Amino acid sequence: MAAISPANATTAASLSLPQFSSTSSSLSSSSSPSFLNFKTATVSNRCVKCGVRSLENPSGHRSLDFLSNGDPISLINQNSSSPITMAAAASESGPKSSKRVCLFHSDETRDLAERIVAKSDCIEIRSINWKKFDDGFPNLFIQNAQGIRGQHVAFLASFSSPAVIFEQLSVIYALPKLFVSSFTLVLPFFPTGTSERMEDEGDVATAFTLARILSNIPTSRGGPTSLVTFDIHALQERFYFGDTILPCFESGIPLLKSRLQSLPDSDNISIAFPDDGAWKRFHKQLQHYPTIVCNKVRMGDKRIVRIKEGDAEGRHVVIVDDLVQSGGTLIECQKVLAAHGAAKISAYVTHGIFPKSSWKRFKLDTKGDPAEGLNYFWITDSCGMTVKEVMNKPPFEVLSLAGSIASALQV
Repeated sequence: MAAISPANATTAASLSLPQFSSTSSSLSSSSSPSFLNFKTATVSNRCVKCGVRSLENPSGHRSLDFLSNGDPISLINQNSSSPITMAAAASESGPKSSKRVCLFHSDETRDLAERIVAKSDCIEIRSINWKKFDDGFPNLFIQNAQGIRGQHVAFLASFSSPAVIFEQLSVIYALPKLFVSSFTLVLPFFPTGTSERMEDEGDVATAFTLARILSNIPTSRGGPTSLVTFDIHALQERFYFGDTILPCFESGIPLLKSRLQSLPDSDNISIAFPDDGAWKRFHKQLQHYPTIVCNKVRMGDKRIVRIKEGDAEGRHVVIVDDLVQSGGTLIECQKVLAAHGAAKISAYVTHGIFPKSSWKRFKLDTKGDPAEGLNYFWITDSCGMTVKEVMNKPPFEVLSLAGSIASALQV
């Protein structure tokens, strides 16, 4: 309740405030539309009237008059029997509306884009014509370009090979310049993440190169581009990006945790990390599970995987890493865990790259022998080409990033 406590007085008083002028006229008069009228408040048989001239008063003057016998004044809305409060004002304004987003996508990410749209009524797909000239260079056209002016715009990219990066960068650089309110680049898999450091003079850290290219995306009317990516390979790569882009680093681990909780043996799960790098990336998100850490040691010309810490005996062990390519390290980790008594073995990676169809190396455990097969191999749909190859092929199971991306686009 708003209350004013003037100094004790037995006669009419007039309060002058900055930019306010006093008046002797009745502020409760209904003849002037420039007043907000309040009911008379009676306190201890004494009458108080208070009126406030609205900001729409064409004269530009604002006044506040009151009569008092030393009692507090309570302002009561004429259209309501309850005092005006901040809570009531907030409730009248209603909940904050969701942001509507126009989502463009590459050819490879069409299926993922449709799954994202299915997760939110505030996201709609827009189209791009992806064609090529006779010489092989891209011939691109953004449909209804004028229709996205003043809109929040996002582009769902897939840099699965160097051959498709240039055409997508051409669109990514063009969209923010179409007078859009904001621009978000969703790149689920940052492909050069494993090339983040130099070991010998002359090595080129292409992770830094790609980060620098993305850092030079033109700013939109709303400011710098936002970048959404999942489980980047090395945590220090966040510092490769410049000040003209806002990276948002998401993770697929919540999807894994939700899936593990649905398993019938969820109380017998242990998490295995194939190396110290995977442990550093993910152990805090999976700290509620018993952990096993493996590492690689060099034996002559070979590198052998060993268990550094943890116990696999009788457990359903889930090997967790950010990505898999040929799968050699993961298979060696599987064998050593089986040799140490693991009852079941499964695997999870956010990014299933699998060049040259290397996913075929992983078999389903049909005989209860964890050394020969996996119960599950979970991947996300960050790499669209892989998803098409492994869909409905056990032990593979796809956990979609669509919900996570739809939520990130509302930030």
